[in-house]
Order: sequence, then C-alpha cells, then structure tokens
Amino acid sequence: MKNTVTVNLFFILLLMLPVSLSASDFGLVVNSNCGYDNAFTKDNTFNYKVDILPRFSTLVGGNGEFVLSAGFSIANEEGFFYIPEILRTEFNIRFGSSGVRIGRFNFSDPSSFVVSGLFDGIQYYQNSNGGSFRIGAWYTGFLYKKRANILMTDNDEAAFLKPFEYGDFFDAYFASRRVISSVEWEHPSIGEFLRLNTAYVGQTDLNKADTKYHSQYLIVKAGIPIDNLLMEFGGVAEFSRTVTAKESEFNMAFAGDIGLFLLFPSEFNSRLSFKGIIAGGRIRDFTEAFNPITAHEYGYILKAKLSGLSIFSLDYSAKFNNFFSGSVTASYFVRNDLGTFHGYPLTKNSVEYFLGPEAAAQIIWSPASDLHFKFGGGAFFPLLGDLFSEEKIKGRFDFTVILSIL
Repeated sequence: MKNTVTVNLFFILLLMLPVSLSASDFGLVVNSNCGYDNAFTKDNTFNYKVDILPRFSTLVGGNGEFVLSAGFSIANEEGFFYIPEILRTEFNIRFGSSGVRIGRFNFSDPSSFVVSGLFDGIQYYQNSNGGSFRIGAWYTGFLYKKRANILMTDNDEAAFLKPFEYGDFFDAYFASRRVISSVEWEHPSIGEFLRLNTAYVGQTDLNKADTKYHSQYLIVKAGIPIDNLLMEFGGVAEFSRTVTAKESEFNMAFAGDIGLFLLFPSEFNSRLSFKGIIAGGRIRDFTEAFNPITAHEYGYILKAKLSGLSIFSLDYSAKFNNFFSGSVTASYFVRNDLGTFHGYPLTKNSVEYFLGPEAAAQIIWSPASDLHFKFGGGAFFPLLGDLFSEEKIKGRFDFTVILSIL
C-alpha cells in the first residue's frame, strides 16, 4: 500500500508541475478509445482505455527548447488498471546547423521496424550540404514495458506478460534493460533524384538473466521520387550474439522492405500505397529469424511481431475536405519459417505458411481542429490461408475520441 501511495503521489505532482510554471505553452490531450472484437484469445471482448496527456514546453535562451509531457492511462484490458508514465521529456539546444537532444525523446531507425519509440538518452545532430549526421545512445530500463515493447528473448516476453501490480511496481512496470546506440547519415537528394538514409544500430543486453542477447544492425533506406510516384527500398542485416555461462553463439538475419506511393492529382488529397516487408526466418544453419529491438504489432486484428514473417499490404487514404478523411487497407501475412511465429491456434507441428488476409477501414471526422472522432473496423479471414483455415472470421470495431485542450 505504501508503494502505491508513493508512486501515485509522484506522478500527480509531475502532472501538476506545468501548471506551476510560467509556461510558454501548456496543453492537455484526452484520448478515449473503446473496442469490441472476437479476438483469438477470447470471444466477444470489450475493452476501454482513456489516456490523459498533459504537455508543457518553453524556450530556453535564444537557441534551446524544453518539452515535458506525461501520461495517465485507465483501461479495462485484462482487468481494470491505471498506469502513470513520464513521456517525452526533452531538452533540445541548437548551435547553428548542429545541436544536442537530451532526455526522453522519440528515436526511430531508417527502416522504422528495427527500433522505434521513446527512449532515455542523448543525441548529437549536424546538418550540412553533405547531408545530416546523427549519433546517439539510449537506455530502455526506465520505460514502462508496454510503451517500450521490447520482446527480444523469452525472459523479455515473460516479464512483459506479467500482470502489473502496484505492490510489485519495480518488478512489474519497467522494460527490458538494454543500451541502444546509433550512428546515422541521411541525404535528401543525391544527384537530385535519390533519397538515402544509412545507419548502424546496436543494442547491448544488461538484464540479469542466464542468457543474454546482443545485436547489431546495418540499415539502408533509399527513395526515388518520380513526379507523383515515390519508390522506396530498404534492407537490414542483423548480426547477433547469444551468450550463456558456457558458450557464445553468433548468428545472422536479414530483413527488407519495398514501398510504392502514388499521389492522385484530384480535388482532394488521396494516395495509393503498396508496402511489403520481409523479416527473414530461420534457414537451417545459415540464418536465424530476424529479431527487432522493439516488437511493434503489425495487423489490425493479428497484431503480430515482425519476426520470421512477411506482410504485404495495399492502402488507399484520402482527405475529402477539412472535416472528413479515411483509409482502407488490405494485408496478407505469410510465415517465413515454421518455428518463429507465435499465434493462436498454432500448434508446434504446423507445416503451413499462409496465415491469411486482413481488411480494415477507418474514417475520421474533425468538426474542429481540437476535436477528432475516429471510427474503425476490420476482419481477419483465416479460411483464405492454410494455417488457420478451420478458424472463424475474426473481427474488431473501434471508436476513438481525441480532445485537445489549449
């Protein structure tokens, strides 16, 4: 009980801090979402979540900015709970064409599927005619585990799935302990036709576990704009090392993506997109399954980790006017090996590769700049694959209200 009171008091004071300051800018966002589905784990599930997100920002001197934001979530997912978080908390100081970011801020690699999210760290950036250079280092162990989404090992997954309780706050709240480093170079127009972004990303496992997983990634992302068409290509090579008390095992893995984005010249803004991501699976003794640092969910229904999996999707999105916009997406999921993907009702002896297609649609109504309503729905069709072909269609509906104050 004492731990609960202490933790809640700390976050209440944090939420009140911006009010007590002579702020340049203060605001509050309330994001309320409810959903209904017949998901894989349960039938006819209703869930509800409210995120209260205060933010504060101010200029520091003539070349600096300080940003502070926090979050307080209330939800009934797998039982009622409420979660406090410190979100973006960043000091950004600029020196002409260069600068330094310190604190908790967003970082994403060029591919966006190796690592992406909020992390605690420091980053130096330099902009010049020869491109943009960035170097940084971050620590993940102070983040809320479901914000960080780090599921690189079985120990990570077990800790991630452990129910959160205030009485066990320090063991049930925080994410896997890892140090992430990155060196990145980006050029917006080489030869006036090629966008190029390259990076090295590494992570070191600092968890107290018998088995540790360290990995490094070499990433290349290229884009070629042609009139209203943008073509993108990317590749990732992963080099990992699994360390136990008795041995150290080295492995390689690969992933790649392709994207085609076509803008339609019309009275309203619309875009047709094709995206394909191939996260390599295990091939005998040659490669292991690709293992990203952050395991974001892919698919409106399936919500799969991008490891040993290929996803192909076609999306059409449009902004019809100042009030209405929407999108329609169709995706197909394929396993790249027979042992990496985990999903109900998969059995260990399954020898099929095709999971099936998914379709989803969303419409957004914005009657005012600070008020948004989102209506979404979708379905996964197991019968159009061969892995879950005996399962019924899985569906979900969502309704979200986003209100911005100040």
